[in-house]
Amino acid sequence: MQAKSGSDKQSGRTFTEAARRTQIVDAAIEVVAEHGLPNTSFAKIAQAAGLSSTGMISYHFRGKDELIREVADEIVRVNTEFVVAKLRHESGYGATLRAYFAANLALLDEYPKHQRALASIVANARPADPQTVSLIEHVGEIARTQEQWLREGQRAGAFRAFDPAVMGLAIRAARDAAVARAADDPDFDAAACARELADLFDRATRKQS
Repeated sequence: MQAKSGSDKQSGRTFTEAARRTQIVDAAIEVVAEHGLPNTSFAKIAQAAGLSSTGMISYHFRGKDELIREVADEIVRVNTEFVVAKLRHESGYGATLRAYFAANLALLDEYPKHQRALASIVANARPADPQTVSLIEHVGEIARTQEQWLREGQRAGAFRAFDPAVMGLAIRAARDAAVARAADDPDFDAAACARELADLFDRATRKQS
C-alpha cells in the first residue's frame, strides 16, 4: 500500500507534488526497515526512490526529522486502517479481543517493512523528536480507547473485574513484544503467536460463570 497524505488538499499541493512526497515516504520506509533509522540518509532514500538527487527530498521535506515524522504517521495510518477493517465485523467482546491479536500479528506478514521501520523509529526515539511526540499521542489515544472498551466489556458482563488500565497496558506490551521477537526470529510464526496470545488474554479477561 502506498502512502497517502490526508493534508495534501489542505496544503494546496499539486497532484505531482503529492505523488512525489508519497514516493519519498515509501522509499524512506524501505530504507529505515533495511538499514535502521541511525543509518538512514537522504542519499539512501534518493537511491531507493530512483531520484536524481537528494535536493528533490529537501524540496518536499525541511529535514530528516520532518520526513521521519511523516513516515511514522504513515505507518500508524496503515496499521490502524488494517486492524480496524479486521475488527469491524466482529461481534462480542471475547471474539473482538481474539481478533485484535490476529489482526495485529497479521500486520507482520502483510506489511513487514512497515513494522521493522516503526520498531527502529521507536527504538531510536528521543523525547524532543517530532516523530516521538506524534507516536506518544497515538499510543495515548490507543490506550484511552482500549481502556474504555474494556470497561464496556466489564459492564456488559463479558469480562471479569480488573483494572482496565493495567490490562490494556499488558495487551499492548504483549503485542509490541511479539513484533520485536518477529524482527529477530526468521522462523517466527505470527499466526501461532496470535493464537497463543488470544488464548492467554481470553483466560485473563473472561468472566467465570
